Amino acid sequence: MAKRLLEFRDRTAVVGVGYTPFTKDSGVSTLTLACRAILAALDDAGLGPGDVEGLATHRVGDSAAPSLVGPALGMADPTWYLDQFGGGSVSHAVVAQAALAVATGMAETVVCYRAINARSEFRMGGTGRGLPVSPEVQYQAPYGYFAPPQQYAMYAQAHIQKYGTKAEHFGQLAVTQRANAVKNPRALMRTPITLDDYLASRWIAEPFRLLDCCLETDGACALVITTADRARSLRRPPVLISGAAWGGGDSHLSGGRADPTTTAAAALAPRLYAQAGLGPADIDVAELYDCFTYSVIVQLEDYGFCVKGEGGPYVASGATALDGALPVNTHGGFLSEGYVHGINHIAEAVSQLRGDAGDRQVAGAEVALSTAQPGYILPATSALLLRKG
Repeated sequence: MAKRLLEFRDRTAVVGVGYTPFTKDSGVSTLTLACRAILAALDDAGLGPGDVEGLATHRVGDSAAPSLVGPALGMADPTWYLDQFGGGSVSHAVVAQAALAVATGMAETVVCYRAINARSEFRMGGTGRGLPVSPEVQYQAPYGYFAPPQQYAMYAQAHIQKYGTKAEHFGQLAVTQRANAVKNPRALMRTPITLDDYLASRWIAEPFRLLDCCLETDGACALVITTADRARSLRRPPVLISGAAWGGGDSHLSGGRADPTTTAAAALAPRLYAQAGLGPADIDVAELYDCFTYSVIVQLEDYGFCVKGEGGPYVASGATALDGALPVNTHGGFLSEGYVHGINHIAEAVSQLRGDAGDRQVAGAEVALSTAQPGYILPATSALLLRKG
């Protein structure tokens, strides 16, 4: 196992990042969004569609498949593709699998993308469409219990009851991330907020208020992955993929895990760190999946940045601010930048390590952790450790 980990480490790199604007109504199809983000990412890398051999995405019936995107870009014969079913849990696994394809020679250059009209079309947990395929949903839907805020609220309540986590802890995270978004010209929400603003926001599903919840967003983001050797000759500084892990287990919705305050990330983290030869103390910046404020607090614990139950006080201490011990979600996260189902976290990590994040740049950032949905709802998660090339 150790030999295989060393063979993967730092053999591939992210060399291009592309976005569309993040909006509440894109006015175009997800196919158009995907193509625009991919072309922007290729231009960032100094490449064109003719240089791409593979495409990878994840989706839940709400995006454009590689089989459509490839021809739209003029790709006549892609040698590798991945069309992964799944939500935010698998967002980082898509990039990890693309890196494996590049490292093993299946394709020299792969573009990973996510395109989603999650505000104007396919709203997560929305009504008027079929229920998700998870078998547990048939037992929840009759009681009106199937929207993500409802499900995450139960886990947050468990954390509150077990560890005394406070509303102010959730609120401080929302306030801190909004302060980061103010410095981000891409962000949907750039008006500063205070803790009083947070506490005054309306209830969604107790203990979650409006400002605990991520944005529903139309937009797309793309990343270009190639070999580390090739990366050094391209336009932008390479960001090496030092570690990549994904996995899962029993779903909390099925009652498979005894402790609802511990996520699948706790089991994945040791494998991820071992693969990269790094630990929590080595991380300079963390982009942690923030579908809700609580998901960041529990991941701070499960990825080893603080002891179990101390995620709330850790945030309240200011540790996750741009000038804190561990800057978190430096772009504003899904709470304030926009929600592109995982991939815009990776893109922000790349920007931080390239040193081109502008006013929100973390000085001296050399190692970044980026994570997927930590294993609630679906029993899976994934994460990447990236290093300045």
